[in-house]
Amino acid sequence: MAAADLSERGFNLLLRLLVLVIRLQASRAAPYPIGVNYGTVADNLPPPAQVAAFLKSSTTIDRVKIFDANPDILRAFASTGIAVTVTVGNGDIIPLADLPAAQSWVASNILPFHPATNINRITVGNEIHATHDNTLISRLLPALKSLHSALELANVTGVEVTTPHSLGILSASEPPSTGLFRRGYDRAIFAPILEFHRQTKSSFMVNPYPYFGFTAKTLDYALFRPNPGVFDPATGINYTNMFDAQMDAVYTAMKRLGYSDVAISIGETGWPSVGDPATQPDVNVENAQSYNGNLVRHVNSGKGTPLMPNRTFETYIFSLFNEDLKPTVAEQNFGLFKPDLTPVYDVGILRDHQAAGPAPSSPRPSNTPLAAPSPSKAAKLWCVPESGVSNKVLQPNIDYACSKVDCSAILPGGPCFNPDTVQSHAAYAMNAYYQAFGQHTDNCSFGNTAMVTPVDPSYGACTYPHDPEQIEKITTKKNSTSPAQSSTSPECIGSYSSMAIMILVSTQMLLSLI
Repeated sequence: MAAADLSERGFNLLLRLLVLVIRLQASRAAPYPIGVNYGTVADNLPPPAQVAAFLKSSTTIDRVKIFDANPDILRAFASTGIAVTVTVGNGDIIPLADLPAAQSWVASNILPFHPATNINRITVGNEIHATHDNTLISRLLPALKSLHSALELANVTGVEVTTPHSLGILSASEPPSTGLFRRGYDRAIFAPILEFHRQTKSSFMVNPYPYFGFTAKTLDYALFRPNPGVFDPATGINYTNMFDAQMDAVYTAMKRLGYSDVAISIGETGWPSVGDPATQPDVNVENAQSYNGNLVRHVNSGKGTPLMPNRTFETYIFSLFNEDLKPTVAEQNFGLFKPDLTPVYDVGILRDHQAAGPAPSSPRPSNTPLAAPSPSKAAKLWCVPESGVSNKVLQPNIDYACSKVDCSAILPGGPCFNPDTVQSHAAYAMNAYYQAFGQHTDNCSFGNTAMVTPVDPSYGACTYPHDPEQIEKITTKKNSTSPAQSSTSPECIGSYSSMAIMILVSTQMLLSLI
């Protein structure tokens, strides 16, 4: 009887373990929070109720950030489930440093709408330290504390209080290991703010904009495109995109003060689609789609940054709409959508995928090269390495891909040999494999080290295969060898390793009960 009990206990324990593993795998596949800034500096925008209905029915966006506490917008988002971040204007910060004023603000701007409207955050001002107003800066933390206390006194839960910062708060950021808050602000201003975030379990919000930091030489670096990268000698990390570098610089500054455990959220980041052609040649739809699309995929990968691996960042793209009353052409054209709700371009957030987006899933990896999809019927997609993946990890990807397809283009003298880096060669080889085997998402996995992009990574004389004639050339040499007949692919290795660990753990747990 005792043996039967032990056997039943062991079976139940194994069953619970398998359920846990399934849940963990499902959570890995779930996308991470991507939201938009819903600005209203325009005279031609649709009514808030129409905007809320559109976001809920036609996009995957599940959160918005507004720059005030507009009651019409808050009412419009009631019962949608979409999270809303509201903002206290810079001019209201000084009085809100006092608790009675903060209680009055919460009573007027939060209580009439919450919880029917899912208000999840109050941002206090915007980039206050960039104003250089010492009085305003000195009252910021008291206002944060007063609003947090006012929420507690009103029994409002689940609403964090924070304030967005520009990267101007750093005195050093390149390379990321030098990240440092401005002298005089570090321990006097930012240490107390970070302590507030630690105590209230709220996030330190920053606005990283590679758009404001790129040059002609670093454009690909800013857009998450293949590039030689920027090496940080202190950490030995080769950064392949500016976004990760900016985030790690902020993290380093926080770590210097002892607050590496505080969560970081991204209040704004984006790229305009139209600018002054004479002075802003790199401001166009292609680059805007490249930056924001690659950003979404990067955040959704859940990989974090080199210094913050597997860390997630709630991210708000700037912005939802083009806003025609902004002062410059570029500022008017940060939007993902036009006022008539048609997309300026798609970054993979449209439910009907009416524009270029992520490749559709395949039930299982394809084992033989397939005919390339007709360009007129399929979105053009390429496969490139994820940001921050080390050369040590990418080299086996090159070896595996080039055992299946013709990689002569990245050999010495080939059109894609330069730049002679593992990152660049991996991008070509992984894309060639992806194209040759049917453009299935599973064939752009490589053990979760790659991503699909709608932006053509070709450069100069180096053409990344996509069209049928190009694909035929790279498959001709290797057609006789199928993946099933040779070395195990990186993604399969990962799957087998996970299964082996599961079996080992399960066996050990069962044996301990006998």
